[in-house]
Amino acid sequence: MQTPDLIAGIPRARIEALASREAERYAKTRVRTAEALAKGAAAFLDGVPMHWMRDWPMPFPMLVARAEGARITDIDGFEMDDFCLGDTGSMFGHSPAPVARAIRAQARRGLTYMLPTEDALEAGQLLTMRFGDFRWQIATTATDANRFALRVARAVTGRAKVLVFNGCYHGTVDDTMVALDHGRTVARPGLVGQVADLTQTAVAVEFNDLAGVEAALASGEVAAVLTEPVMTNSCMVLPAPGFHAGLRALCRKYGALLMIDETHTISSGLGGYTRVHGLEPDIFVVGKCVAGGMPTAVWGLSPAVAAQFGVYDAARPAGHSGMGTTLSANPMQFACLRATLAEVMTREAYVHMERGAERLAAGLTRVIEDHGAPWHVARVGARVEFICAPGPLTNGTEAAAAHQPALEAALHMALVNRGSLIAPFHNMMLISPATKKRQIDRLIFAFDEILSDLFYRD
Repeated sequence: MQTPDLIAGIPRARIEALASREAERYAKTRVRTAEALAKGAAAFLDGVPMHWMRDWPMPFPMLVARAEGARITDIDGFEMDDFCLGDTGSMFGHSPAPVARAIRAQARRGLTYMLPTEDALEAGQLLTMRFGDFRWQIATTATDANRFALRVARAVTGRAKVLVFNGCYHGTVDDTMVALDHGRTVARPGLVGQVADLTQTAVAVEFNDLAGVEAALASGEVAAVLTEPVMTNSCMVLPAPGFHAGLRALCRKYGALLMIDETHTISSGLGGYTRVHGLEPDIFVVGKCVAGGMPTAVWGLSPAVAAQFGVYDAARPAGHSGMGTTLSANPMQFACLRATLAEVMTREAYVHMERGAERLAAGLTRVIEDHGAPWHVARVGARVEFICAPGPLTNGTEAAAAHQPALEAALHMALVNRGSLIAPFHNMMLISPATKKRQIDRLIFAFDEILSDLFYRD
């Protein structure tokens, strides 16, 4: 429920009071952080090393001193249960021991030399074992992986456009930065320095809308459908029954490639949502935590698409391909990738993560129901979100309407002050193999305390 004076069932003034109170509490207790920022932050644009770090709702950024397992400590000595986990980058916990050992060993052998290692050969086999039969390439970020894979899709199909879903996020790939405006594809508002007409290379459709997908594919202009199995980086949207099977069938019918981005949904289980649910993508992408936190992403082509690309590549004039960067596929990435796939990303780890996420989702749901809040909880494997609107959501338009930035920022700030760190957007929480039951219960207790403040009866 939302009116000028009511947001998600809560009086606006009450949300503003909570936000002000919690921001003041944070600022008063982070004295050392404030002093350090006053001395050193001016060297960075807007005072942060990355522009988007301004999205954190605290009055000023947290400066991390160390992180281990599922705990993070700032320079003022405050320890927090970490459910953000680097927005999935550290989904298996901070510095897993096998990865830390691999880093130390590789550092003695060299950091980068633009040539493969034996670790690379082992990592390739492990990638196939974990995710399926693909022909792999290594990138540094999932943004790069998506960008490179889209070049291949366009090369082998001879088509220009990519179909993405309204509200999606696939990194900072230009082609995916489109949205629906009254049924029309437009560039997303807020893009910095955008000059190209993105509608020439992309078309947006609502998630779960197979009729809309078919209408777009029937034009014969679409090289690939790029999608997450579950919409994330928005208020979470789960696929409707039959959606993925329909998507696969439509891509085959109209000759478009199906490209699955599992960078967030790798939380779904061993092998990601694709392996757990038996999806059949032509191109598979995953990044974030795949190398235990070392900046690494992978993209793979099905054998059939790899063969098509081989024919195209053999006939291509010599010159720059537009794919690859000098530091990608470096030996440190392969050492960490091998350690993660073999020793960290295990079935046992996922069993622990699923159980913890189920406990968290049930606890948050119980609190929401106890307070009569018109909210709901969504989960995909180890990933949990509380959404400040009724649900379930079915598409990106509904997800955008469910997003309540002022309320979510106040909730986030209040949780930080109670020792629980969640993602700075969309209330995302992850359970790692290192997360303990007591950490989950502390988060549920803090959430209950905050909602008691927000939903008290006058």
